[in-house]
Amino acid sequence: MRIAVTGSIATDHLMSFSGKFSEQFVADQLENVSLSFLVEDLEIRRGGVAANISFALGRMGLSPVLVGAVGHDFDDYRSWLERHGVDTKSVHVSADKHTARFLCTTDQAQNQIASFYAGAMSEAREIELQAVADRVGSLDLVVVAPNDPDAMLRHTEECRQRGIPFAADISQQLAIMPGEDVKQLVEGATYLFTNEYESSLLLKHTGWSTDEVLDRVGTWVMTHGGRGVRIEGRGHDPVSINAVPDIEPVEPTGVGDAFRAGFLWGISRKMTMERAAQVGCVLASIVLETVGPQEYPLDRADFSNRAARAYGNDAAAEIESKLRV
Repeated sequence: MRIAVTGSIATDHLMSFSGKFSEQFVADQLENVSLSFLVEDLEIRRGGVAANISFALGRMGLSPVLVGAVGHDFDDYRSWLERHGVDTKSVHVSADKHTARFLCTTDQAQNQIASFYAGAMSEAREIELQAVADRVGSLDLVVVAPNDPDAMLRHTEECRQRGIPFAADISQQLAIMPGEDVKQLVEGATYLFTNEYESSLLLKHTGWSTDEVLDRVGTWVMTHGGRGVRIEGRGHDPVSINAVPDIEPVEPTGVGDAFRAGFLWGISRKMTMERAAQVGCVLASIVLETVGPQEYPLDRADFSNRAARAYGNDAAAEIESKLRV
């Protein structure tokens, strides 16, 4: 199954401040703020939703096609992804912009001051999916993940026009996109991915009811954190899957991306939706226990043991028989 993953490709620059931001502000000088915080550490992590999903699919044994826009500073990141099975030949390289960056400082009270530089991501709207399909032969599924909004709309419309199945993963862009654009991103999706909050936001922005959303998509996959996953669709009975138990959370960044990758990997291996969601939950549990969305270990025995603990030996045996990690 040839999967193309469109969306953001970024690096995260994460810093820690040992004090409290609130102690540095002067109440009657808020209109003239000029502050500098001496940070004690810096972590640079590879990120971006499309890159995270592609990385996980590559680790699981597929060869996903990453589609997005980056700057000339992407070389090291490209090498990392290619070493882990990701096809990066359809990544657009900007002539004058840097790869998107997220810069965030967190104080001891877990307050954050952050900036996001979109940079080259704005040029993703220039990418034509037909050229990607021609290069690899064909596309069985396109994931439309958070990205430049115009790029998301273009990729979705091109999928509809060319009859390419697509998965709508609007995620954080739901907060900024108008309802009519959200409707365009959802209409006709083979899969729609949302978490619990995003599900409510989608209904609010579109004005649709749950039934009206289900009339417009093939399958709606809703994640509920520690309470598991709910899958609904007109063509099949609802499915509910529990999350993997006894997890020691470390850092949540990239957990949703890991679930999506695991689910799509299961679908590509012709598993049932229930089993595919179980794979997604297992992979998400591994990422949740790791700092960084692409720094997690992936061990066949550990994966199988987690699946057995959560879903039984039969599920673990089926999953392990198809793993190529």
